Amino acid sequence: MPVDLEALYPRLIHLMLDTVFVVDANNQIVFVSDACEALLGYRAAELTATAITDYMHPDDLAITRASIGRVMNGQSHVDFRNRFIRKDGTVVHILWAALWSEQVNARIGVARDVTALRKAEEALHFLAHHDPLTGLTNRLLFTDRLSAALRVARRGTCSVALLFLDLNDFKGINDVHGHAAGDRVLCAIARRIEGCVRETDTVARIGGDEFVVLLTGIQSREAVSTKVQQILSIMDEPLDAEFHRVDMPSCSIGVACYPEDGEDADTLLSHADSDMYRIKRLRSAGGRNARGHA
Repeated sequence: MPVDLEALYPRLIHLMLDTVFVVDANNQIVFVSDACEALLGYRAAELTATAITDYMHPDDLAITRASIGRVMNGQSHVDFRNRFIRKDGTVVHILWAALWSEQVNARIGVARDVTALRKAEEALHFLAHHDPLTGLTNRLLFTDRLSAALRVARRGTCSVALLFLDLNDFKGINDVHGHAAGDRVLCAIARRIEGCVRETDTVARIGGDEFVVLLTGIQSREAVSTKVQQILSIMDEPLDAEFHRVDMPSCSIGVACYPEDGEDADTLLSHADSDMYRIKRLRSAGGRNARGHA
């Protein structure tokens, strides 16, 4: 006995894990498969005869309307992403495949929940541009931001300064208290430095115990010196009791300003690095109580 495939189609559609939408030219939902409840939290009966745009994230309405226009003009769209607001108010990321059907005078779309994929992509992007221990910007992203800041500075609309910070005697913390304690100290230092700068500035960890700070919009070298002293002062404060008698390491800070100390990223970083080692030598010659910048 032959199988009546047409009779099976409705049941097959409702068996799909992805959600099938049929939407007319006025954006009214004509049909939606049962998977919509897992996707958006609404039962099919709640969505039918309502505007699909009512459930879209407002920030994605413009790009979604543009996509709808292309589909209605006969261009299938198989890789479009946007966000919808679920019944419980949470946001779901959706991947769409859609086409316009002249036969039913409506567009047919298949929606897949890619929220987990989106979160994984964001996590990978973060890891590619940030230090996994401290969460600070890494060398790659810092270099990009420094290059961008220098492009603006060359137009005469912004000044740039670099601070190169190296911890003194940090190895002793790892040797005496262990690397786990050392990692916790590095994270504490990262938060302290971040607390000293503006959101428009950038703090990066570029080595084991080396940090760099990109300052933009600096008005004078005196302002840079003030920022250095602020960081040194916060670094002078002891660690919290939870660190169990681990002493806060001192630091040496080298400075480079555009354009006096260099006009490109490599020259500025090299100058700040050299200045840091000059400070470190002065500290060694002057004893532990020497300040980290002169």
